[in-house]
Amino acid sequence: MTQELSAAGFRLTRPRRAVLCVVAEATCPLTPAEVHEQAQVHYPQVGLVTVYRTLELLAELGLVRRLHTEGGCHGYVRVAMGEAGHHLVCTSCHRAVEFPCTGLEETLVEVERLTGFSVQEHWLELFGLCPACQAKEGGGGKRDEEKDDESPS
Repeated sequence: MTQELSAAGFRLTRPRRAVLCVVAEATCPLTPAEVHEQAQVHYPQVGLVTVYRTLELLAELGLVRRLHTEGGCHGYVRVAMGEAGHHLVCTSCHRAVEFPCTGLEETLVEVERLTGFSVQEHWLELFGLCPACQAKEGGGGKRDEEKDDESPS
């Protein structure tokens, strides 16, 4: 991310480096307040305004993506290079994983045709339990419960 920021003509100040370090190490979406708290470990003088500005800059450059979380807040995750930025988010541990989404372009074209809208932007987030949390909870996710309900007695 530092190379992309430099290539775009932005200075790599110590506060920005602290934010970049936190985002690069994160495995789940972090709120700006969480990024601020963790960035202070790397650079104690980093300000919350700098964190917000840096996260917005990184989002504009396509290096992080804003995710909406259960509580109605939002968090930020790093976008893997070359990925579409669609995420699976674990509702238990909050781990976020990017996934490819084939066929979405055709769906967007159809939505535009049916509605007359010109889709400018989209995001796709799926929520559920990751494999580790499923194992902790006995392996039964919602889909397993639905299958049990449908099976004949």
